[in-house]
Amino acid sequence: MNAPLLHGTDSAGASGQTALQAATPVALAAVESEPGWRAAAQRVATIAAQHADAVDREARFPVEAFDALRREHLLSAFVPVEAGGAGLSLADIAAICETLGQACASTAMVYAMHQIQVACIEAHGSDSLWQRALLAQLVERQWLLASATSEETIGGNMRTSACAVEIDAGRFRIEKLAPTISYGAHADGILVTARRTAESPAADQVLIVALREDTQLERRGGWDSMGMRGTCSEGFRLVASGAVEQILSVPFADIADQTMLPVSHTLWAAVWTGIAGDAVNRAKAFFRAQARGKPGSMPPAGVRLAQAVGLLQMMQARLSVSLDAARAAHHARHGGNRADAPLSALLGFASDMNTLKTSISATALQVVQEVLMICGMAGYKNGTEYSVGRHLRDLYSAPLMINNDRIAQNTASLLLAQRPTASGRA
Repeated sequence: MNAPLLHGTDSAGASGQTALQAATPVALAAVESEPGWRAAAQRVATIAAQHADAVDREARFPVEAFDALRREHLLSAFVPVEAGGAGLSLADIAAICETLGQACASTAMVYAMHQIQVACIEAHGSDSLWQRALLAQLVERQWLLASATSEETIGGNMRTSACAVEIDAGRFRIEKLAPTISYGAHADGILVTARRTAESPAADQVLIVALREDTQLERRGGWDSMGMRGTCSEGFRLVASGAVEQILSVPFADIADQTMLPVSHTLWAAVWTGIAGDAVNRAKAFFRAQARGKPGSMPPAGVRLAQAVGLLQMMQARLSVSLDAARAAHHARHGGNRADAPLSALLGFASDMNTLKTSISATALQVVQEVLMICGMAGYKNGTEYSVGRHLRDLYSAPLMINNDRIAQNTASLLLAQRPTASGRA
């Protein structure tokens, strides 16, 4: 059976586009080389920084930054070269997230969430003609992908679903009450979790790609939050339909373990590192201004600044180590023989990804709190070059995005199942 043609919206969200033309993927020379994508990310960050305070104040989607991301073709940067994308690595995408995080946390987090969905489709849908066509459309149209994994009756536990897929004559229908779908109203596609069938247990889930023109979103809650206000994580009743080929064949449990959670924790950590990095830069500027005001004397904030810089360097090193571990795990799954990888190594990678998330999310807050003490009232007040109130409010979301307590409990179970190694490392 031929895969159905994709229908959707253009990069600006205007409806009424024709079906995907299965043409040669668009070449993206601007971001294929390392200097190209780094420069492109910096150009976007400059625009994002200009509007970050307004995005935060008005709790609005960072339209200007995402218009720039589309112009730079960075929404498809994670798509493989053979599918028309830039084929950047996870480390490259993390670097982009860190750069954006220094400018606007909401822009960086939405970008990270989008790339998590791209990673899931690329890793687990590449054997499907429909999913490959989706990636080609994403490259051509610079589509933005969101995720709907939470549900009102099960809360934030994305490993279970109450709603179920209904299939009839090669078509699916899904209805879900989602307490949050970050930037859902601005997305061109939403990846939705659901039970495989109405008779399936709650943990037997699939992942479905719902396209905007076949999806109805009924707003059920607003987003007047402490921080990350530009993510527009409102609640919706989602009703979507489409072809059965839009359902990924791999069980969601495997997608979550192998791709969604590791990539999420890595890219989120990069975003938080970027936020902390910008705060430290503001502290450095404040410290230099103090030093210029009293030549020949060490400003009193020097010790705290040294501590903040040290913590930031620890975060950057921790992220680098986890990226190395992610590369090794990817090779074990795709380049080598998965059977050769001992259970302890698999458990070790899972626990490493968990502790990456919990450690970076907690340390980033500690860094910005140090910066606030360094800058004092100049950092506490809004509208100064040393203000870090937005940074602090944005980072208070970090321990809550998959609650750190829940992750710690899961990590404890993983550590209990691991055997000690000769080196003593977990």
